[in-house]
Amino acid sequence: MRHLCFGELPASVVEPACGRQVGRREKLKTERVFFVYAIKSTSRNYIYVDLTNNLERRLSEHNEGRNRTTKPYRPFVLIHLEKFETRMEARNREKYLKSGIGKDFLKSL
Repeated sequence: MRHLCFGELPASVVEPACGRQVGRREKLKTERVFFVYAIKSTSRNYIYVDLTNNLERRLSEHNEGRNRTTKPYRPFVLIHLEKFETRMEARNREKYLKSGIGKDFLKSL
């Protein structure tokens, strides 16, 4: 798996496939997607796992210091990303990645 830096998000995550602007309300109606992601601090030995429905916003919050938990560990690079259709699937995967065996997997990346 290729590691993605914050500025290298796949276009399919950031932009709609059709190339036109989509309003927030319309986007919520057409596609409800959840991402489980892992970010790694470039300055310290720290990996953070979470889920979101807006990956671009969430990564910018981490790197701009707007998240209390991750603020002292900035800056971050995205090391793992998975896409799910339901919040329950994403939450189960997030729990796994936060477990001992899941953390070992992330450290091996």
